[in-house]
Amino acid sequence: MTYTPMAHADSLRVGSVEFVSPDKIEVLLDIEAPDTVALNAGSPRAFPRVNGYVLVPSDGAFAVGQVEWITVERSQYPKRKGMQDFGLIDVPYPLRKMSLNPVGQLSLLATQSDGEVNYTFIRGIQAFPTVGDPVLLPTTEQLRSIVESGANRRVLIGTSPLAADAEVKIDPDRLFGRHLAILGNTGSGKSCSVAGLIRWSLESARQRFREQGHSEKTPNARFIILDPNGEYGKAFLDLGAQVYAVEASEEAGQLRVPLWLWNSDEWSAITQASPRTQRPTLVHSLRAVRDGSFDPSSSRRDDMRRFLRTVVSVIQMEYRSGSPWGAFPKPKGFCERLRKLVVDFEPDADFSDKENAALQSLHNHANQLIGARSGNHPTWEFSKSEVKQLLEFASVAHAAFGGTLAEALPLDADVPRKFNSEQFLRSVEANAEVLNVAEHVEPMLMRIRTLLADSRLRTVCGDDGELSLLGWLSSLFGEDPGAANITVIDLSLVPADAVHILTAVIGRMALEALQRYRKVNDGDTLPTVLVMEEAHTFIKRYASDSESRSTQEICSHTFERIAREGRKFGLGLVLSSQRPSELSPTVLSQCNTFLLHRLSNHTDQDLVQRLVPDNLRSLLRDLPSLPSKNAILLGWASELPITVEMLDLPADHRPRSDDPDYWYVWTGSDAHGNTVNRPTNWDAVARDWQQIAEEESSPSGYSNSGDDA
Repeated sequence: MTYTPMAHADSLRVGSVEFVSPDKIEVLLDIEAPDTVALNAGSPRAFPRVNGYVLVPSDGAFAVGQVEWITVERSQYPKRKGMQDFGLIDVPYPLRKMSLNPVGQLSLLATQSDGEVNYTFIRGIQAFPTVGDPVLLPTTEQLRSIVESGANRRVLIGTSPLAADAEVKIDPDRLFGRHLAILGNTGSGKSCSVAGLIRWSLESARQRFREQGHSEKTPNARFIILDPNGEYGKAFLDLGAQVYAVEASEEAGQLRVPLWLWNSDEWSAITQASPRTQRPTLVHSLRAVRDGSFDPSSSRRDDMRRFLRTVVSVIQMEYRSGSPWGAFPKPKGFCERLRKLVVDFEPDADFSDKENAALQSLHNHANQLIGARSGNHPTWEFSKSEVKQLLEFASVAHAAFGGTLAEALPLDADVPRKFNSEQFLRSVEANAEVLNVAEHVEPMLMRIRTLLADSRLRTVCGDDGELSLLGWLSSLFGEDPGAANITVIDLSLVPADAVHILTAVIGRMALEALQRYRKVNDGDTLPTVLVMEEAHTFIKRYASDSESRSTQEICSHTFERIAREGRKFGLGLVLSSQRPSELSPTVLSQCNTFLLHRLSNHTDQDLVQRLVPDNLRSLLRDLPSLPSKNAILLGWASELPITVEMLDLPADHRPRSDDPDYWYVWTGSDAHGNTVNRPTNWDAVARDWQQIAEEESSPSGYSNSGDDA
C-alpha cells in the first residue's frame, strides 16, 4: 500500500485556515477539536498549546506552523461538522482560534519496508496554504522529524518538552564555529549549560572513536575557559583539564601572563600613556628591549647599531612631521635633542675603521649643525635639506654597523620576545632621554614602577627566566597528544585593575597563535573554543572618542576582533552573560547561535528580540517564565527555534555556581539531617590574604579561629 502525506488526514484534523499572510496564519478550530489532550496523534499530547506545532497540507507536503496565541471568540452560530439543528434557536457559542507562525515545510522522504515513514524538514515555505485548507495535528513521527531535522546532528544536548521529548542534537561545527551566546539570569542554568556543552561534545567524540574501534584515542579538542569567578576548577578534572590560578595548589598550576607578552596597546592602556609623548616613547622602548638593546650580554657594536637605528627613526619622524622648520620652540627642541645625541657619536677601539669613519662623519656633520645655531641670537630653524642630509649621514653610519634599511624603518614593537622588568625600565628611561621627553615621561615611569612592584601581580606577570613562548602556548592550548585539552584559567583573585588587561592578552595571544598556525600549516586550522564567563564584565559596550583607550576598552576591542576574525582561523567564541544589554553590540551581532535561559529584565528581552533573525519572536515571550534547566535554542545551530530541556549533569561535573544555603547554615543541618558547620575562620583568611606563613603569630592578639562560633 502506498502511503501519502494526506493519509488519515480526517482523523487528525483540528481546524481550518481563515487568514494567510507571509508571516502569520490564523486558524479556526473545529468544535470537535481537542481542548486539553489530543489522543489521536499516536500518543497523548497536550493540545492546543502555545509554541506547539501543527501542519497544513499544501502541494503534496505540509506547511509547519508554530502556535503563537490561542483565543476564544463569541459567535452566534455554532459550526458543527456534519450536523445542523433545524427549528431551534441558536445561542451565542464560543469559537476557538489560534495564530500560527509559518516556520518550514515537512515533506515525505521515504517509506521503509517495515512501514516506517521518514520525513524531511526544511526552513521556509515554498507554497503557502489558502483559506479553507484543513489544519492537522502532527503524528509523533512527524513531530520528531520537525525537531530532529538537520544534518550532522552529532551531540545530544537535551530533549524538547513541546515535541514529544524529541532529542535535540547539534552540529559542533555550527555551534562553535560561528560563535555562541548563552544568556540568562543568575541561577537559570547558564554555567551548567556551558559545562554540559563542553562535556557532551567530548563524550560524543569519544563515542565516535569507540564505534570505529579506537577506544584508546582522545578527542583532539581544545577548550580555553576564562573563569572570573573560579567556578570551573573542578568541573573537568576527570577529563584531565589543566587549571591555572593566581595561587598555585595541588589542583591548579601557577597562572603566568608575563609582561613580555603584552603589546604596545595593552601597555599604553595599563600605564595610561598619553598619545602624543608617552606612547611613542613606550613603543620605542618596547622595540628596543625586544631587540635585545638592553641585554647585558650584547656587544658594544650591537649596542651602537641599535642606538643608530633609534637615531635614524627619530630623525625620520622629525623630518616627516616638519618640526625642525616649524614655529618656535620646536626647532630649538630638535637642536637640543641633537646636542644630546652627538655625545654618543664617538669612535671606539672596538669598532672597525669603516665603522669609525662613518661614525666620525656623522659626529662632524651634527656638530656643524649645532655650531651654526650658537651665539647670542641664533636662528633655530632647520631647512629640509639640512635635516635630509643629517638623515643620510645617520643612515650611512647605521649601515656601516650592519643595519639594514628595513631595520631602520618603524619595526613591530609587539613581537613576543622575552625581556625582564629591569631591562624594560632602563629602555623607557633611555628612550625618554634620546627623544628629549624625560620630564613628560616621568609620570608614566612612576605608573610602570608601581605596576611592577605590585606583589599581587608579581607571581602572574613577574620575571620568569624559564618560561618561553613555546612553553606558554603549550600550557594554553595543550600538548599533542593530550587528554581533552581543556584549559581553565581562574581569574578570580586577579586584581580588578589588571584583570581586563590579562584577559585581553590571553584572548589576543590565542587568536594570533592560531593565525600563525594556519600560516605555517598551509591553511589548516586547529579548532579551538574560547569560553568567556561573565562576558558583560569584559566585553562591555563603549563609546569613547578619546585617543587613549582604557583597559576595559582594550579588552572589549580584543574580543570584538576575535568575534569578527576568529572563525577564519579556527577560534570559536562562547559567551555566557546575565546582562546581554551591557555586551558589545559588535560581539553579539557576530554570534550566530543563541541559547537563551530565563531573562526577566525588559531591556535584555528587548535586545534579544532585536537580535533574533527569525519571525518566531513569540517563542521568546517564554523567557521570563522559563524554568531552570530549560532554554530556547535558536540560530545557525538549530533548524528552527526550539525550547530544550538540557540534559542533567552530575553534581561533581557542575561548576560551583549554586545558590548559597542560607537556611541550612542558619539551622546547622541540611535536608538529609547532615550537620552543616561553617566556622568563621578569619585567621586563615587573613593569613592567606596577607601572604603570612601559618607558623607566624598574629600581631593583633585577637583569636579568630572561630572555635566560639
